[in-house]
Amino acid sequence: MKLQLINGQFGPQEALSILTRLVDVKVKYHTSQIDLSATEEDVKTRERRIRDLQRELDEVRRYIDKYGPEGISIQADISISVPEKVAA
Repeated sequence: MKLQLINGQFGPQEALSILTRLVDVKVKYHTSQIDLSATEEDVKTRERRIRDLQRELDEVRRYIDKYGPEGISIQADISISVPEKVAA
């Protein structure tokens, strides 16, 4: 199953706003999970993912500033699947 989340052309500021909000939601999710985490390894993994998301968003900002004054095309699809059951 697929969820088409974003598909369109956006001005640079609008594109950056959309992407920033998406990253913010993901960061907030990881932050809330850190509060519930039982293992140090899980906390470290989530903290690393938050840093990666923030770094990637910075890269996107620079890319949009450099190449996107005329507009940005964004396509974002989410693939949803259920894992196959392992035969017993």
